[in-house]
Amino acid sequence: MEPFDDWYRVEHPRLLASMLLISGSLDEAREATDEALARAYERWARVGAMESPGGWTYRVAVNLLRRRGRRRSLEQRLLARRPLDAATIPAPAGEAWSLVAALPLRQRTAVVLRYAADLPEADIARIMGIRRSTVAATLTQARHRLALEVADG
Repeated sequence: MEPFDDWYRVEHPRLLASMLLISGSLDEAREATDEALARAYERWARVGAMESPGGWTYRVAVNLLRRRGRRRSLEQRLLARRPLDAATIPAPAGEAWSLVAALPLRQRTAVVLRYAADLPEADIARIMGIRRSTVAATLTQARHRLALEVADG
């Protein structure tokens, strides 16, 4: 089992970058990343022995983002507020990421986890709570949608 400190130094920047790309909000990304890593630390004896501690942590962070997104949506409906504009975040790899940001959440999450976090489809499936074949189909749909946007642009 790898020591938590060594694992954390490698995993933290990747996890934060991925959550930022998924959420579009640096504050939300930091909160989800910090909470997921704190949970991993609390359970390190179990998590560190897993085949993919990073996969477990990504799943926790993605679930936190989902939960917060649902809560925010409910608050907005209840308070009848206008949605707040997301802060403009510089794309990590050029204009292509602005196209990724426009994808539906499920496709955006799969694309970020695959291409930004460089995770295998099996880990992405565990993180997102879907089958590996669904990950593959989601990535195919996202690539098709992105290709159409590039062709139109």
